[in-house]
This record gives sequence, structure tokens and C-alpha cells, in this order.
Amino acid sequence: MNNSLVRRPNPGSKPADDVPEPALPLLLAEDEPIQREILALMLTRAGYAVATVDNGLDALTRILSGEYPLVVTDRNMPGLDGLQLCGAVRAAKLPLYVYILMLTGFDSTNDAIAGLSAGADDYVSKPAREEELIARLSAGRRILTAERSLREANERIRLLTVTDPLVGTFNRRYFDDQLSAATAHAERSLRPLSLVFVDVDHFKLVNDKHGHGVGDEVLIQVGRRLLASVRANDWVARYGGEEFAVVLPEMDPEAAMDVAERLRAAIADQKMSTSAGDIAVTASFGVASSVPAAFRTPQALVGAADMALYLSKADGRNRTTLSRH
Repeated sequence: MNNSLVRRPNPGSKPADDVPEPALPLLLAEDEPIQREILALMLTRAGYAVATVDNGLDALTRILSGEYPLVVTDRNMPGLDGLQLCGAVRAAKLPLYVYILMLTGFDSTNDAIAGLSAGADDYVSKPAREEELIARLSAGRRILTAERSLREANERIRLLTVTDPLVGTFNRRYFDDQLSAATAHAERSLRPLSLVFVDVDHFKLVNDKHGHGVGDEVLIQVGRRLLASVRANDWVARYGGEEFAVVLPEMDPEAAMDVAERLRAAIADQKMSTSAGDIAVTASFGVASSVPAAFRTPQALVGAADMALYLSKADGRNRTTLSRH
């Protein structure tokens, strides 16, 4: 990094490490007004961003919105009681875990067992002592932090298995797996699906003249330009060697041709900056769509796009060809 570009803090400014974390959202479900006010005050004082509801149905609606990782709920409420609320939340199988602390006015083992069996993570007897309530919620926060860290680590591992390590696009394995799902979805929804094959022209000459390291630099930049020129729901994969595939959901052949031409220009109109200097690079494109009935299977779509790419190569390269059925 160029040190001259690093922004330095103003004298006397607070170090970044001292900036407080945003308050964690917490939903409090309590039907008794005075208790609700007291509990909300305790929780706010402890640093939580507290929202309140006075019945189980409203609580469930708020929880299902995904905004509240922490919930404090009374056991006895109108609409849905605390036990029913816990059961409904667990049955919803939300993508992010919700930690539920139940308040109960019955200080008995049976009541605790009922709450935990229904899906609560912990319980506190009413009237809740502030120190105990905050301590138990702090334990819940640690569990949520560990769960989210594990989920993020698993996501990073998953991405590594489907990402090409050189160019940063999806890899061939992902392409093979997901194209089948994409064509099946297009068939069910009666929507088009287009596929674009991209092959860097004369890539062997780049490797022979400048070395494989420079060839890798070219491939990385080609991948970046493709990624920068497609929609959020499109996806790019390295098909193999210097060949890429671009999948365009819900796009008909004419629109796919326009996209392919834009991609071709993004590669050809500006030289690639490499360690060997600027290199002019072009690519050939083949486009196929699932709109013709014969191209609605993954194999047929790949075959049609590959044939169109072959025609672009045969016609002189640096051009786009649409497969004709």
C-alpha cells in the first residue's frame, strides 16, 4: 500500500478500537405494563436496543422479521404464551439463531423444564433481579457470537470449494452443479436462460511470449472485467484454462447478445496492465439460450454455446455469435 494514501487520524481523535459497538437489538415481550417498563429500563441501561410488545402474536411477527437475535419473553401472555412463542420460533427454522430467555412467575423445576423443552435457551424467575437478568443475557450474547463466527467460517469454507483460486469467479464444479438447477428452474417458470461462453484469443501466444505468470495476470483481469459487467443475479465461472462461462437467468437471446457484446468490448477496448507491460487482449464469444426447446437441458445449452463459440473463432475471433437452432 502507498503510505501517502493512508488517512491519519486527527490529533485528539478517538482511536478506532474505542468506538463502541452498536447496541444489539433485543425484543421484550411482556403484557404487564409496569413490568414491561421496568424491564425495558434495565435492558436499555445494559446497552441493548430494546423494542417492546405486549402479546405473543406481535412478538412472533417481530421475531420472524429477523431483526432480533435476542428475545426476552414472559411465559404467560395473550395471543401466544411464551411456550407457544418458543415453539413457533423454532418451527420457523430461521436462518439466524434467536436466543430466547423466558421470564416465569413460577419458580419451579417443572416450569423451567417446560420452557426449555418448548425451545427457550434459559429462564429467569419473576420479578427478575437486574444482575441475574443481565448476566444470563451476556451468556446468550456469547453463544450468538460463537454461532455467527462458526457460520461465517463455514461460509468461507463453502466459498473456497466453489471459487476458482486464481481468477476469483466460480469454478467448473459450481458451474456443472448449478447449471442443472438453473435450467430446471427456467423450465418450471417458463422463463428464458442464456449461456455465454468466452474464450481468450491466442492465449497460448501470451504464455509463450511473456510466461505463464503474465498469462495468469491476464486471466485474472479478464475475470474481473466479466464480473464487473454483469448483473447481480448473473454469475461467472471459469470453465477451464482460458475459457469462461457467463450464466444469464431470465434473459432472452437478443438481450444475451447485447450483454456478450458489452463483455467483448470490456475486454478488447482496454489493454491489460501486466508486469510485462500493457497487452492487447481479445476474446471470442458464443451465446445460446434455453428458449428453443432443444436447448433446455444443461447438455444441450452447453453444446449450443460451445458451437457458437467455435463459429466465432472460425470467423476471425474477437466476435460474438448466437447459436441458431
